[in-house]
Amino acid sequence: MEIGAQFYTVRAFCQTLDGLAESLKKVADMGYRTVQLSATCPYPAAWMKEQLDKNGLRCVLTHTPVPRLTGELSQVIQEHDVIGCDHIGLGWWAFDPEKNMSFDQWMEIFPPIAKKIAENGKLFMYHNHDQEFKKLDGKLILERLMEALPPEQMGFTVDTFWVQAGGGDPAQWLEKLAGRIPCIHLKDYAYGRKMAVVGEGNINFGRVFEKAEAGGTKYMLVEQDDCNGEDPFECLRRSYQYLRSWGFQ
Repeated sequence: MEIGAQFYTVRAFCQTLDGLAESLKKVADMGYRTVQLSATCPYPAAWMKEQLDKNGLRCVLTHTPVPRLTGELSQVIQEHDVIGCDHIGLGWWAFDPEKNMSFDQWMEIFPPIAKKIAENGKLFMYHNHDQEFKKLDGKLILERLMEALPPEQMGFTVDTFWVQAGGGDPAQWLEKLAGRIPCIHLKDYAYGRKMAVVGEGNINFGRVFEKAEAGGTKYMLVEQDDCNGEDPFECLRRSYQYLRSWGFQ
Protein backbone atom coordinates (compact mmCIF):
# COMPACT_ATOMS: atom_id res chain seq x y z
CA MET A 1 0.00 0.00 0.00
CA GLU A 2 1.20 3.50 -0.84
CA ILE A 3 0.66 6.58 1.30
CA GLY A 4 -0.54 9.86 -0.14
CA ALA A 5 -1.76 13.33 0.77
CA GLN A 6 -5.39 14.45 0.44
CA PHE A 7 -5.23 18.08 -0.68
CA TYR A 8 -8.40 18.97 1.20
CA THR A 9 -6.00 19.25 4.15
CA VAL A 10 -4.19 22.19 2.54
CA ARG A 11 -7.12 23.58 0.53
CA ALA A 12 -6.66 27.12 1.88
CA PHE A 13 -3.28 27.30 0.12
CA CYS A 14 -4.56 25.92 -3.20
CA GLN A 15 -7.05 28.53 -4.40
CA THR A 16 -4.75 29.90 -7.11
CA LEU A 17 -2.64 28.01 -9.63
CA ASP A 18 0.53 29.41 -8.09
CA GLY A 19 -0.54 28.29 -4.63
CA LEU A 20 -1.54 24.87 -5.91
CA ALA A 21 1.81 24.43 -7.68
CA GLU A 22 3.70 25.45 -4.55
CA SER A 23 1.62 23.07 -2.41
CA LEU A 24 2.31 20.15 -4.75
CA LYS A 25 6.03 20.83 -4.43
CA LYS A 26 5.84 21.06 -0.62
CA VAL A 27 4.02 17.75 -0.36
CA ALA A 28 6.47 16.07 -2.73
CA ASP A 29 9.40 17.44 -0.74
CA MET A 30 8.00 15.73 2.39
CA GLY A 31 8.26 12.41 0.59
CA TYR A 32 4.70 11.79 -0.56
CA ARG A 33 4.44 10.27 -4.04
CA THR A 34 0.65 10.13 -4.46
CA VAL A 35 -2.04 12.74 -3.94
CA GLN A 36 -5.78 13.24 -4.01
CA LEU A 37 -6.99 16.50 -5.53
CA SER A 38 -9.94 18.03 -3.72
CA ALA A 39 -11.27 21.54 -2.99
CA THR A 40 -8.56 23.27 -5.03
CA CYS A 41 -9.00 26.02 -7.59
CA PRO A 42 -9.93 24.88 -11.10
CA TYR A 43 -6.92 23.82 -13.17
CA PRO A 44 -6.30 22.77 -16.77
CA ALA A 45 -5.72 19.02 -16.91
CA ALA A 46 -2.58 19.38 -19.03
CA TRP A 47 -1.16 21.90 -16.54
CA MET A 48 -1.86 19.51 -13.65
CA LYS A 49 -0.22 16.60 -15.46
CA GLU A 50 2.88 18.76 -15.98
CA GLN A 51 2.97 19.76 -12.30
CA LEU A 52 2.53 16.17 -11.12
CA ASP A 53 5.29 14.90 -13.40
CA LYS A 54 7.63 17.72 -12.41
CA ASN A 55 7.24 16.79 -8.73
CA GLY A 56 7.30 13.02 -9.14
CA LEU A 57 3.68 12.72 -8.04
CA ARG A 58 0.63 10.76 -9.20
CA CYS A 59 -2.98 11.75 -8.61
CA VAL A 60 -4.88 8.59 -7.69
CA LEU A 61 -8.25 10.06 -6.67
CA THR A 62 -10.26 13.26 -6.91
CA HIS A 63 -13.32 14.66 -5.21
CA THR A 64 -15.27 16.19 -8.07
CA PRO A 65 -18.06 18.74 -7.45
CA VAL A 66 -21.57 17.39 -7.99
CA PRO A 67 -22.44 19.95 -10.72
CA ARG A 68 -19.50 18.66 -12.76
CA LEU A 69 -20.52 15.03 -12.22
CA THR A 70 -24.11 15.75 -13.27
CA GLY A 71 -23.43 18.25 -16.06
CA GLU A 72 -19.90 17.73 -17.39
CA LEU A 73 -19.20 14.05 -16.86
CA SER A 74 -17.65 13.32 -20.27
CA GLN A 75 -15.24 16.23 -19.79
CA VAL A 76 -14.45 15.11 -16.24
CA ILE A 77 -13.58 11.61 -17.47
CA GLN A 78 -11.40 13.04 -20.23
CA GLU A 79 -9.55 15.24 -17.72
CA HIS A 80 -8.90 12.22 -15.50
CA ASP A 81 -7.48 10.44 -18.53
CA VAL A 82 -5.07 13.32 -19.08
CA ILE A 83 -3.80 13.38 -15.49
CA GLY A 84 -3.75 9.58 -15.27
CA CYS A 85 -6.27 9.25 -12.44
CA ASP A 86 -8.49 6.14 -12.27
CA HIS A 87 -10.77 7.07 -9.35
CA ILE A 88 -13.43 9.80 -9.53
CA GLY A 89 -14.82 10.60 -6.11
CA LEU A 90 -17.94 12.08 -4.55
CA GLY A 91 -16.81 13.87 -1.41
CA TRP A 92 -20.14 14.71 0.21
CA TRP A 93 -23.84 14.05 -0.13
CA ALA A 94 -26.05 14.99 2.81
CA PHE A 95 -28.84 12.46 3.30
CA ASP A 96 -31.16 14.97 4.87
CA PRO A 97 -34.88 14.71 4.01
CA GLU A 98 -35.46 18.21 5.40
CA LYS A 99 -33.24 19.56 2.61
CA ASN A 100 -34.76 17.31 -0.06
CA MET A 101 -31.58 15.23 -0.18
CA SER A 102 -33.09 11.81 0.30
CA PHE A 103 -31.64 8.40 -0.41
CA ASP A 104 -34.16 8.01 -3.23
CA GLN A 105 -32.86 11.21 -4.79
CA TRP A 106 -29.30 9.91 -4.54
CA MET A 107 -30.41 6.74 -6.33
CA GLU A 108 -31.89 8.79 -9.16
CA ILE A 109 -28.72 10.81 -9.70
CA PHE A 110 -25.61 8.74 -9.07
CA PRO A 111 -26.02 5.17 -10.40
CA PRO A 112 -26.06 6.40 -14.04
CA ILE A 113 -22.94 8.48 -13.30
CA ALA A 114 -21.19 5.50 -11.74
CA LYS A 115 -22.12 3.29 -14.68
CA LYS A 116 -20.72 5.74 -17.25
CA ILE A 117 -17.51 6.13 -15.25
CA ALA A 118 -17.11 2.33 -15.16
CA GLU A 119 -17.77 2.07 -18.89
CA ASN A 120 -14.81 4.41 -19.38
CA GLY A 121 -12.44 2.25 -17.35
CA LYS A 122 -12.54 4.20 -14.10
CA LEU A 123 -14.25 3.77 -10.74
CA PHE A 124 -16.70 6.04 -8.95
CA MET A 125 -15.71 6.39 -5.28
CA TYR A 126 -18.05 7.30 -2.42
CA HIS A 127 -16.52 9.03 0.61
CA ASN A 128 -18.32 8.50 3.91
CA HIS A 129 -18.86 10.85 6.82
CA ASP A 130 -20.72 9.98 10.02
CA GLN A 131 -24.16 10.52 8.45
CA GLU A 132 -24.01 7.14 6.70
CA PHE A 133 -24.28 5.47 10.09
CA LYS A 134 -27.86 6.67 10.50
CA LYS A 135 -30.50 4.01 9.98
CA LEU A 136 -32.97 4.18 7.13
CA ASP A 137 -35.82 1.67 7.24
CA GLY A 138 -33.90 -0.55 9.61
CA LYS A 139 -30.54 -0.50 7.79
CA LEU A 140 -27.54 1.79 7.97
CA ILE A 141 -27.33 4.15 5.01
CA LEU A 142 -23.84 2.78 4.37
CA GLU A 143 -25.30 -0.72 4.08
CA ARG A 144 -27.91 0.56 1.64
CA LEU A 145 -25.18 2.15 -0.45
CA MET A 146 -23.29 -1.14 -0.52
CA GLU A 147 -26.39 -2.81 -1.95
CA ALA A 148 -27.26 0.02 -4.35
CA LEU A 149 -24.40 -0.42 -6.82
CA PRO A 150 -22.10 -3.36 -7.64
CA PRO A 151 -18.40 -3.27 -6.73
CA GLU A 152 -17.36 -2.76 -10.34
CA GLN A 153 -19.34 0.50 -10.43
CA MET A 154 -18.70 2.01 -6.99
CA GLY A 155 -15.95 1.81 -4.43
CA PHE A 156 -15.78 3.34 -0.95
CA THR A 157 -13.18 5.81 0.28
CA VAL A 158 -13.49 4.71 3.90
CA ASP A 159 -12.60 7.58 6.23
CA THR A 160 -11.28 6.29 9.55
CA PHE A 161 -12.25 9.36 11.58
CA TRP A 162 -15.79 9.59 10.28
CA VAL A 163 -16.45 5.88 10.76
CA GLN A 164 -15.46 6.22 14.40
CA ALA A 165 -17.46 9.46 14.75
CA GLY A 166 -20.50 7.56 13.46
CA GLY A 167 -20.10 4.89 16.12
CA GLY A 168 -18.39 2.32 13.92
CA ASP A 169 -15.08 0.46 14.06
CA PRO A 170 -12.86 1.58 11.15
CA ALA A 171 -11.08 -1.77 10.86
CA GLN A 172 -14.35 -3.69 10.95
CA TRP A 173 -15.82 -1.57 8.16
CA LEU A 174 -12.71 -2.02 6.04
CA GLU A 175 -13.27 -5.74 6.45
CA LYS A 176 -16.95 -5.43 5.50
CA LEU A 177 -16.07 -3.41 2.41
CA ALA A 178 -13.17 -5.61 1.31
CA GLY A 179 -12.74 -5.57 -2.45
CA ARG A 180 -14.28 -2.09 -2.70
CA ILE A 181 -11.64 0.02 -0.97
CA PRO A 182 -8.81 0.82 -3.41
CA CYS A 183 -8.39 4.24 -1.76
CA ILE A 184 -9.01 5.11 1.90
CA HIS A 185 -8.58 8.17 4.12
CA LEU A 186 -6.39 8.06 7.20
CA LYS A 187 -7.43 10.58 9.83
CA ASP A 188 -6.99 10.11 13.57
CA TYR A 189 -9.64 10.64 16.25
CA ALA A 190 -8.71 12.37 19.51
CA TYR A 191 -10.70 13.02 22.67
CA GLY A 192 -13.55 15.48 22.19
CA ARG A 193 -14.29 14.44 18.60
CA LYS A 194 -11.13 16.19 17.50
CA MET A 195 -9.33 15.43 14.25
CA ALA A 196 -5.68 14.58 14.83
CA VAL A 197 -2.45 13.82 13.01
CA VAL A 198 -2.28 10.12 12.14
CA GLY A 199 -0.77 8.34 15.12
CA GLU A 200 -1.55 11.11 17.61
CA GLY A 201 -5.14 10.10 18.41
CA ASN A 202 -6.94 6.96 19.55
CA ILE A 203 -7.59 4.90 16.40
CA ASN A 204 -5.94 1.48 16.35
CA PHE A 205 -4.09 1.89 13.07
CA GLY A 206 -2.41 -1.48 13.32
CA ARG A 207 -5.79 -3.12 12.74
CA VAL A 208 -6.69 -0.54 10.10
CA PHE A 209 -3.55 -1.35 8.10
CA GLU A 210 -4.16 -5.09 8.44
CA LYS A 211 -7.76 -4.94 7.21
CA ALA A 212 -7.01 -2.38 4.50
CA GLU A 213 -4.28 -4.54 3.00
CA ALA A 214 -6.43 -7.68 3.21
CA GLY A 215 -9.29 -5.77 1.55
CA GLY A 216 -7.26 -4.67 -1.46
CA THR A 217 -6.40 -1.09 -0.56
CA LYS A 218 -3.76 0.41 -2.82
CA TYR A 219 -3.63 3.98 -1.53
CA MET A 220 -3.91 5.32 2.03
CA LEU A 221 -4.45 9.06 1.78
CA VAL A 222 -3.79 11.31 4.76
CA GLU A 223 -6.54 13.85 5.36
CA GLN A 224 -7.07 16.28 8.21
CA ASP A 225 -10.03 18.60 7.59
CA ASP A 226 -9.32 20.59 10.75
CA CYS A 227 -5.73 21.01 11.92
CA ASN A 228 -6.79 22.79 15.12
CA GLY A 229 -4.75 25.91 14.44
CA GLU A 230 -1.58 24.07 13.40
CA ASP A 231 0.11 24.43 10.03
CA PRO A 232 -1.60 21.86 7.76
CA PHE A 233 1.68 21.08 6.00
CA GLU A 234 3.28 20.30 9.37
CA CYS A 235 0.36 17.98 10.16
CA LEU A 236 0.84 16.19 6.84
CA ARG A 237 4.55 15.88 7.58
CA ARG A 238 4.01 14.29 11.00
CA SER A 239 1.43 11.90 9.59
CA TYR A 240 3.91 10.93 6.87
CA GLN A 241 6.64 10.28 9.41
CA TYR A 242 4.29 8.09 11.48
CA LEU A 243 3.33 6.04 8.43
CA ARG A 244 6.97 5.70 7.40
CA SER A 245 7.69 4.28 10.85
CA TRP A 246 5.33 1.43 9.91
CA GLY A 247 7.32 0.85 6.74
CA PHE A 248 4.92 2.46 4.28
CA GLN A 249 6.09 4.69 1.46
